[in-house]
Amino acid sequence: MKSVKILSTTAILGYGFPMASFEAGMKLKPDCIAVDAGSTDPGPYYLGAGVSFTDFYAVKRDLGIMIQAGIEHHVPVLVGTAGGSGAKPHLDWTIQIVKEIAQENNLHFKMAIIEADIDKEVLYKAFDEGKIKPLHPAPECTKDDIKDSTYIVGQMGVEPFIEALKLDVDVIIAGRAYDPTVFAALPILRGFDPGLALHCGKILECAAIASTPGSGSDCMFGTIYEDSFVLETLNPIRKCTTLSVSAHTLYEKTNPYILPGPGGTIDLHNTSFTQLNENQVEVKGSVYIPSNPYTIKLEAAKCVGYRTVSIAGVRDSIFIREIDSIIQGVEQRVKDNFKNLKDYHLNFKIYGKNGVMGDLEPIKEIHTHELCIVIDAVAQTQEVANTICSFARSTMLHYGYEGRIATAGNLAFPYSPSDFKVGPVYNFSLYHLIEVSDPVNMFKRTIVEL
Repeated sequence: MKSVKILSTTAILGYGFPMASFEAGMKLKPDCIAVDAGSTDPGPYYLGAGVSFTDFYAVKRDLGIMIQAGIEHHVPVLVGTAGGSGAKPHLDWTIQIVKEIAQENNLHFKMAIIEADIDKEVLYKAFDEGKIKPLHPAPECTKDDIKDSTYIVGQMGVEPFIEALKLDVDVIIAGRAYDPTVFAALPILRGFDPGLALHCGKILECAAIASTPGSGSDCMFGTIYEDSFVLETLNPIRKCTTLSVSAHTLYEKTNPYILPGPGGTIDLHNTSFTQLNENQVEVKGSVYIPSNPYTIKLEAAKCVGYRTVSIAGVRDSIFIREIDSIIQGVEQRVKDNFKNLKDYHLNFKIYGKNGVMGDLEPIKEIHTHELCIVIDAVAQTQEVANTICSFARSTMLHYGYEGRIATAGNLAFPYSPSDFKVGPVYNFSLYHLIEVSDPVNMFKRTIVEL
């Protein structure tokens, strides 16, 4: 039966995988080895600052195993969203790792590098033509958003990967890419249904997270047929079930039946999940609906200030009871003391009360013997952030609240120094859709021989 077999190594490149799982996957003779290397989940800092949230040597370990196996077995290795965020610095960082792997292991191969960076002049023109639209809940785009962004990437679809695969490359390292594309590109190139290929890629991009018990550091295997695809794990302690696979289909979605992506959507209204055996699930009925015009998602971040934080513990029942009034009092003291400083933000995260959910926390009454307090100051300069955080910390340390007994200090600091200068703070400045006429050539492609 005609098929394409795909080995997904780990949820994010650098998160690791057991060698036994990888070797079990290679024994099934995959047609490609693929991995998603990034995400916006860690927030805007990594894109804005041009650094990876994954570790150099962890990525090198995973990628070294994948590339050596790919070359030995003559199957392509595909990496999307290189370096965690997929902008030029992240791509260059990953290419450096690949070069080290090639040199240290005396490997010779052909590699495609696909850049995801979008030139600001291209965006200004698209903005003037009304081709940039917000992706809910982002606000309308402005030219200042474009101008102030450090790195701007477009989330490429399968088309650039397909064009690279046509050149018979051994390795593809791409910038920001739609998560399923590295898994779906080869099947679509070989004529398989794009709805099935992209849906399979949607699940494979998180690897064994879609199994039970789930793991982001283990392999998953997918086989795409003409009218279905089958998923299975490669570790005997995990199983694919209809529940684990269908649940992961709902992952990171606002609509359970529609999965939008570059150039179209996957319609899941008629999708079915069937348990073939204790470790294999068959999926059928997913349909790809092209969009007109073709759109891709833009991502960018800009620097909005500098941060300093202080972490402290509290174990006084009276202090815990009065925590809301204490915070109000400290905020007022800071405001009164620095009336000349207007452009700063002071925030208190109270773990043990509502540190995770904030105002959305439904449990209003505290029943705990201790709290963790994170004092978070952000300002236009590091010096001002240092000042606000330091003063808030010292004020809370000696604040006189109602019912207070001890006067030696209210806070217990686990670290010395107590204040941490975090540095630049970034916000997402672009999270928008842009209409494109050519989903291939807008992403620069380079072929190199290593």
